[in-house]
Parts: sequence; structure tokens; C-alpha cells
Amino acid sequence: MTRVYLDHNASAPLKPAVKTAMIQAMDLAGNPSSVHGFGRTVRRAVEEARAQVAALAGVRPAQVFFTGSGTEANNLALRGFPGRTVVTSAIEHDSVLEAVPGAARVPVDRDGVADMAALDRRLADADGPVLVSLMLANNETGVIQPVAEAARLAHARGALVHCDAVQAAGRLPLDLATLGADLLTLSAHKIGGPAGVGALILADGLEPEALIRGGGQEKRRRAGTENVVGIAGFGAAARLAREELPDSARLTALRDALEASALAAVPAARVMGAGAARVGNTSNLLLPGVAGETQVMALDLAGVAVSAGSACSSGKVKPSHVLAAMGESAGDAACAIRISLGWDSDGAAVERFSAAYAAMAARLARAPAA
Repeated sequence: MTRVYLDHNASAPLKPAVKTAMIQAMDLAGNPSSVHGFGRTVRRAVEEARAQVAALAGVRPAQVFFTGSGTEANNLALRGFPGRTVVTSAIEHDSVLEAVPGAARVPVDRDGVADMAALDRRLADADGPVLVSLMLANNETGVIQPVAEAARLAHARGALVHCDAVQAAGRLPLDLATLGADLLTLSAHKIGGPAGVGALILADGLEPEALIRGGGQEKRRRAGTENVVGIAGFGAAARLAREELPDSARLTALRDALEASALAAVPAARVMGAGAARVGNTSNLLLPGVAGETQVMALDLAGVAVSAGSACSSGKVKPSHVLAAMGESAGDAACAIRISLGWDSDGAAVERFSAAYAAMAARLARAPAA
């Protein structure tokens, strides 16, 4: 049985050109901090990748510094300015919510869009300088957040703005100035690059306190010898993500066809965030009364890989805090699955999912009540 992978928001398969770039980097000998010829050659590879990531984010290479993951970049952004009160939306990734557990939370509406009036109130009520963190695209629903509007409100009150753009890269055009963000997080493995490398983009003049100390790498912002192979792969993935941005229209058409087929076959299902603008690769389907974990296992047995919520919690499946914030009950918030398409998805994959989803729902409907 040929298996179908529809979990790109968890981690996208490595693109062939990225693999080639990484293999080439494996042949390089030397430390990028060394001044001899070997070191300078490795340094050039790192700086070439930095320029490619910068182009994806619409910034200068000097504004990019590499981290070990998007999670690390989020932690650095939120914990690197200790004098500021942090305000986040209620639907952020756990790497934001748990970085500052006591942060004020901005609610969202039924479609999962952050409430800008509530944000403005949080800003007005804050005692001292503020750092706002608002993702660009939600990892579970794909709902696009009003980052530029949040930045306008925040800057009017002297606040900084961090944007987790991990799930938006390669799916939406990115430009730090247009977004109005002061800090931007990216991750390689969400765009067909390798796991284990991310980046934090900084507006000019910002210097967060380092979390990892002991060396002068990345302008003393992140100590430790750079992951040259991973960074080379990140650079190649960033270049391809920028070049292949028009492919998002194809993925949107596939996603829409998938949802239409699922709703026609299973009328009880609901598309979460359907009333808001979403990135075109992501669908969140809620089937009341059927645990998301049960759906994931049933589809996996049919050869289709999807997820229940975020996949960044050590394999644990729990009710979605995103759906709960959108007003779903605890029971219903545990009954959703996320389908996320990517560069290797096609119509045949969508047809496989649709058939498996309909068969699963029909089988569960026939099952006797416990």
C-alpha cells in the first residue's frame, strides 16, 4: 500500500535540492569561525544561506541569525527582553505560550482571529514596556492573523512585536517591514528543509539577551559552532520557498476540493476557521463525538498520515487549546484533525484522504455504542 503524507505542518519532507545542498556541505572541512582557508570556505556557505533566508523574509542578511529550531527562536524573542511585559494571543504555538507562562492572553473570535480591540486594551493597561507576540498563520487551522494591525497598535504605545511566521513561510509573501514586526521566527523543516535549524529575524537596533552563552558565534547572540549542514539546507529551502510561492494557489485548490469532498461525505464534520482568511495548505476538520486520536489512527491504518492538533508535544494528543480559544467545548476540541498539504501533495493524495475519511466515518457510525 502506497502511503500518503498530509502532515506538512508537522514537518515537510526534505526537498531533493535541499538534500543535494546538504550533501555538498558535508564535504566541507573546517569551522566557520576559523580564519584559514578551510574556515573561510565554510563561512561562505553559512553566509550564502543567511542571504537566502534574508531574501525569504524581505530583510538584509545582517538581520538574520540562526538558531537550533523555531522553538529556540521563539524563546529567545520572548525571553530576550526581560524588562518587557509579554502579551500573546490565546492560539499561539506552545513554544510561545510556555516560554512566558504568565503572559497576558488576547482572545480570538469563533474563526480564530485575534481580537485587536482586546489587544489595544491589554496595551493600554500594561504597566511598563510591552512585547506583543502574534503568529502570522496558525499551525492548527491555518487562520491568518492581523499582524500588521497588531503592529500598528503596539508601536503606537511603544511596544515591540514578535511574529512567529513558521507556518506562513512559503505560503504567504513575507516582508518584515510590511508586517511591521520587530522580530520574526522561521524554521527550516516546515518548508522542506532539515529539522534542527531555525532563525530569528531582527529589526535594526534590536539586541535580545542571549540564552546560550560561551562563544562569539552569530554576533554573540547564540553561542556554539554553527550547524553548517543544516544551515546550508535551510538556505536552499528558503530559496525554493520563495521561488515556489505561486504554487500556493495549486495547494489552495487541492485543500478546497478536499474540504468539499469531506463535507459532502460526512455532513456532521465542520471546517474550523472557514470564515477567516487561511493559508491554502491547511484544513482543520472537526467531527463531533469522534476523538481526533481515533481518527488519526483510523486514517493511518488506511495509509493516510494526518495529525490531531500540533505534533510538537512528544506525541501526546490532547484537546486543542486553539479550538478551545475559538469557543469549542473541551469535548469537541478533542475531536479535530489537521490535514496539511505541501510540495509533494497532488490530486491523488486528496482522493485517497477523501475516500479514507468517508470510509472511516461510515464505519464509526455503524459501530455499536459503548
